[in-house]
Amino acid sequence: MDELTPLHPNYVKVVRLAALGAMLPFAIGALVLEQASVLPTGAFIVPVLLAGLYLVIRAPLRRYHARGYQMGDDRLRVVRGLVFRSDTVVPFGRVQHIDVEQGPVERGYGLATLVLYTAGTHNASVSLPGLAHSDALEMREAIRARVKRETL
Repeated sequence: MDELTPLHPNYVKVVRLAALGAMLPFAIGALVLEQASVLPTGAFIVPVLLAGLYLVIRAPLRRYHARGYQMGDDRLRVVRGLVFRSDTVVPFGRVQHIDVEQGPVERGYGLATLVLYTAGTHNASVSLPGLAHSDALEMREAIRARVKRETL
């Protein structure tokens, strides 16, 4: 297999912030249950904090290393997934529309998500998060130029 290009390292920080936001309600709920003294001290908060530490520290690194892409002359290959691996190849001839998206956290870290919309209904869009914003814009323009060249 050809070598994949890794995502921008700041992607790990963005995923960590998202995991932290997802874990926060569970931590608050565990603290409330701890205060209720239903079970012995630590029965709720310790497992929640251990799971939270894993999901905030280790899981984003694993997710980062499980993703990558390869841009060829006529296609974009996107690989992702830890448990369920996905290796998607998008031929530029099938691209209908291209977006570069940024949420507030991505914007803060200078990242963007490249989204390719293709003809068809199944897997009609392929997104590639974790790109530097400038790289996403360059990729969009390069793909658009290749699509335009193929349609002429």
